[in-house]
Amino acid sequence: MNKLKSLLLISILAFAVSCSKNSSDNDSSEAKVDKAANLLATGDSAKDILSNDTYDKLLIEIAYVTGFKPTEDAMTDFTAYLKEHTFKEDIELVYNELSSPSEDELTLQEIADLETRNRTAFNTGSTLAIYIYFADAPAEGDDLEGGLVTLGAVYRNTSMVIHEATVRDLASLSSSISEADVETTTLNHEFGHLFGLVNLGSDMVNDHESESENEDGQLVSDNHCNQPVCLMRAELQFGGSTRKSLQSNTLAQYEDGVKSGCRLSGKTVLSLLQQQHTAKSTNTVPLDAECLLDIQANGGR
Repeated sequence: MNKLKSLLLISILAFAVSCSKNSSDNDSSEAKVDKAANLLATGDSAKDILSNDTYDKLLIEIAYVTGFKPTEDAMTDFTAYLKEHTFKEDIELVYNELSSPSEDELTLQEIADLETRNRTAFNTGSTLAIYIYFADAPAEGDDLEGGLVTLGAVYRNTSMVIHEATVRDLASLSSSISEADVETTTLNHEFGHLFGLVNLGSDMVNDHESESENEDGQLVSDNHCNQPVCLMRAELQFGGSTRKSLQSNTLAQYEDGVKSGCRLSGKTVLSLLQQQHTAKSTNTVPLDAECLLDIQANGGR
């Protein structure tokens, strides 16, 4: 009888050790998330986002600082925009509320570091994951009174930031433009770059890339559209040598070693929205025919 009890005890212990080992293995497997596919350059996942060839679902993590959650109207319009231009019918938004980093201003390096600590959604199976951070602090070097503000930026193939505090400040300057209008335009524009626009992962069918002056006064291609009243026309604008120098300095401060695929200026968004509001009853800014040709040629609708 004692021998039987001993055998039974050994069996139970062996089972417990086996279960513990399996649990440990599972935990280890879950911890080893392959993040490499989400750490590429802006536009590198354009075809994957637009088509269903590799991924048929979009999982979008909306990481926001407490008190700076985007409006429901903006997220509804944003989701509709994605379904209009991609073949993704399965789009899931997951909200991740975060504490404030307690910074007066943020650089892209600081934003990327916050993503490293807080991002939970990554590509798995047939699901492509996107991370959007809604910040409670403006971009480093912003000057609201001078019109030099950054509303949003893309800095990787599946990563972007929306400076929600600045979005709200900018929207308050106009009685005809709402917070949701500015949010939607910023989101759609920045995601347009993740679509590979313009010439940033989706090849141009016809040449329609605009040019702007760099800090040396030379005209260079700027990954934006040269067609009138296009969502992707938004670009940083310079006016005079002093302004060019100031803009260049603030951009260098903001990027801080992390290259931005696009840094969207507040002045440009207000201009686009005001033009659209004058022309139509809606404040939704569309993609023009040339941009549509580019994304269709790369697997989009």
